[in-house]
Amino acid sequence: DICCGSEVCKERKDEAPVLQEDACIESNLCSYPHYLIPDTNVIDILEDPLIRNVIILQTVLQEVRHRSAPAYKRIKDAIHEKEKHFYTFTNEHHRETFIEREPGESANDRNDRAIRVAAKWYADHLAKKTNGGSLKVVLLTDDRANKEKAEQYGLIVYRCEEYIKSLIGNPELVDRLALQPDDQNEITGSKLLFPEHLPLSRIQSGIKNGVLLQGTFHANRDNYLEGTVFINREGEDINEVLLQGLQNLNRAVHQDVVAVELFPKERWVAPSSVVLQDDSPNDEDSEEDETENKGVPPYSSVLKPTGRVVGIIKRNWRPYCGMLSQSMIKEATRHLFTPADRRIPRIRIETRQAANLAGQRIMVAIDGWPKNSRYPNGHFVKNLGTAGDKDTETEVLLLEHDVPHLPFSPAVLSFLPKMPWSITEEDLKVRADLRHLGVCSVDPPGCTDIDDALHCRELENGNLEVGVHIADVSHFIRPGNALDQEAASRGTTVYLCGKRIDMVPELLSSNLCSLRSNVERLAFSCIWEMNHNAEIIKTHFTKSVINSKASLTYAEAQMRIDDTTMNDDITKSLRGLNRLAKILKGRRTEKGALTLSSPEVRFHMDSETHDPIDLQTKELKETNSMVEEFMLLANISVAQKIYDEFSECALLRKHPSPPPSNYDILIKAAKSRDLNIHIDSAKALADSLNNATVENFPYFNTLLRILATLCMMQAVYFCSGMDSDFHHYGLASPIYTHFTSPIRRASVAFHTQLFFKNKGIINEEGFILFVRKNAIIILIPKFGMEGAVFFDNKDKPSPHLIFDSEGPTLKVEEHTFRMFDKVKVTISLDASNIQHQRIRMALIEPVIPGVSVPVPESEPEAKKPKLDC
Repeated sequence: DICCGSEVCKERKDEAPVLQEDACIESNLCSYPHYLIPDTNVIDILEDPLIRNVIILQTVLQEVRHRSAPAYKRIKDAIHEKEKHFYTFTNEHHRETFIEREPGESANDRNDRAIRVAAKWYADHLAKKTNGGSLKVVLLTDDRANKEKAEQYGLIVYRCEEYIKSLIGNPELVDRLALQPDDQNEITGSKLLFPEHLPLSRIQSGIKNGVLLQGTFHANRDNYLEGTVFINREGEDINEVLLQGLQNLNRAVHQDVVAVELFPKERWVAPSSVVLQDDSPNDEDSEEDETENKGVPPYSSVLKPTGRVVGIIKRNWRPYCGMLSQSMIKEATRHLFTPADRRIPRIRIETRQAANLAGQRIMVAIDGWPKNSRYPNGHFVKNLGTAGDKDTETEVLLLEHDVPHLPFSPAVLSFLPKMPWSITEEDLKVRADLRHLGVCSVDPPGCTDIDDALHCRELENGNLEVGVHIADVSHFIRPGNALDQEAASRGTTVYLCGKRIDMVPELLSSNLCSLRSNVERLAFSCIWEMNHNAEIIKTHFTKSVINSKASLTYAEAQMRIDDTTMNDDITKSLRGLNRLAKILKGRRTEKGALTLSSPEVRFHMDSETHDPIDLQTKELKETNSMVEEFMLLANISVAQKIYDEFSECALLRKHPSPPPSNYDILIKAAKSRDLNIHIDSAKALADSLNNATVENFPYFNTLLRILATLCMMQAVYFCSGMDSDFHHYGLASPIYTHFTSPIRRASVAFHTQLFFKNKGIINEEGFILFVRKNAIIILIPKFGMEGAVFFDNKDKPSPHLIFDSEGPTLKVEEHTFRMFDKVKVTISLDASNIQHQRIRMALIEPVIPGVSVPVPESEPEAKKPKLDC
């Protein structure tokens, strides 16, 4: 009883048809109306608006999902576009099209046969429904054996390239075709540039015997000749392996799962300190030896386990955003594509529309990386728009970070509650009625998705009742429906500057699940009874109904707390919460919780253009810390509760303690000021940071904490039944989870560029955060931003440089730079490379002849902001 999805079939009345009866695409090969059935290897062309009326078989969808999560998501997005008329046919559950795998038949051959059987069924079914009419089915495959067998079935079948080239008036679609192995060999040289990868059988054997290690490859953003493989297996003595040189990287691409061979200890090296980027305009295969970081001094004297990639276990390629670097050869069709992400190598593609793509952001997919090619080969996927345009760059940002951001589909929206909506008597019967409590919310200004609120009141027994109330989104989402699946896919709400990508539709995020003031809302509440010393006496959790009495900003809440003339219930509640929060924070700090630092900025936007017109670091108030403390306490309490109830399957979050080597740079930075940092435990580190002060340099401690933040490991989610170490290092908590909603931020760097775009040159004071072999990395506190001053300028002779990794120090002519030194620089936007526009800094002070630049005359000294150091 599974529908074919076509308008010509009148058997099913309960499901609207998707495939059009008049399915016409102008083609020299297929002059008749037809539906397309692609096999698994024919994906990238499907996104083009020209391609419509496509039958996506369940077999194909499952294979794509297994091979590439991003490709699967793109197909699903195309299926949801109504005007494309894509229909998913569940051939694996249809009586006429389901097939068993035969003895000796590979899974791949079985799936190819399933595709042919389904295509044959469709051809016969449509012929019967149209009385032998002109509506046909066309199978597209680039598998030679599959094509030959399909022809034996009597099917109409073409290679993808044949069919695409037959489409009248759409030559640009040819650029989207994936290169086949034969084509890739044609466009690469004969010289072997890389070692052969080991076959999978030898890789598996080597890993089993301990000869090889398996891990995930992370490319170095600042040095294209270097990368690190993080070892996946627990219990290994080695957590990461350093790779240096193109041959040792051996065609690994960022995020690939690879097999590595460890070198003997005498060949171990230290990470390099130089910034190296592959910016040469040459699009030919390099003849120069780029196998090692020749002449590059190490950043640290600590040697790291070093090795080489010997095989690829799983490619994690996705479509990449970037720009075309047009070939210098006139009429050339082969060009290099430069990804926006510097961790991804340049990709060679063939396109006939290079002139039209100049200055555009485009998407490109990798097809393969032969051992005789300096770069991987790929093909054009999509034009995203003009580089530098705000909407285009935002789209690039979202795509590069894999943030789902298409409008919610009609299927998702269909599961939203009908308006007007109100809380029913049935709801009240199964929930705690907390509408009488003095609940309030405290958030940043302009917040509309208010997902948490708090209250504090005194009980008759003299204790305090404190509550954290989280919007109960689960009331509106049933498990497994389209709304639930979409929210799961998005995972979190993502905040951009001036824009928000919601996890759930706006009706929920900004209305029914927003705990706004003076409206009744459903919540999930964590409520504690505490004494006045913030010691928990008992905890309980309940679904509830609340009515927030005030929606406050951090500044408004702080003003209430500080204004002694205000003594209403909400203000008393805030004062109680603030007092308890200070005690809780003090107790966490005593246990070793780290107070780290990372500069956050706030943009002030033009109300009409939405461009940033001012940029400043965020000022944190006591109320910021107050809210944070109770969110942490709620998360810890919920973590313990779900672990007690579901000991094998509680979703928890832990923060591993960093290996001692991570702290090398922090210890050196402190030592340069005659201070010691102890790293035996989080408590020892916290105490060291608290005691690390330098006379007449109040910002020093903040710099040290920023540096400590960069030494930390990434916190991770895990299932309680699969791990025994639950400890959260940074919070000094034995257990933790996210009951309150996590969020993701992006786009600060791009908006910083927009801010400086029309500002000309700005002079500002800053501090050296890192010292490199050829540069100093500077933090500008006023703007909360980092930038680099390079000393190896290509346009003029380089000054005399002496780098000492032990300091670390960099001597430029007669001046020696150390970490945390104060400097004065010019700041401007360098737009000479439209692909990688960046903030450029030049040194004003200290004055080094031939290196420093004069103070620009456009800004008199009197107007320059000063930093109190």
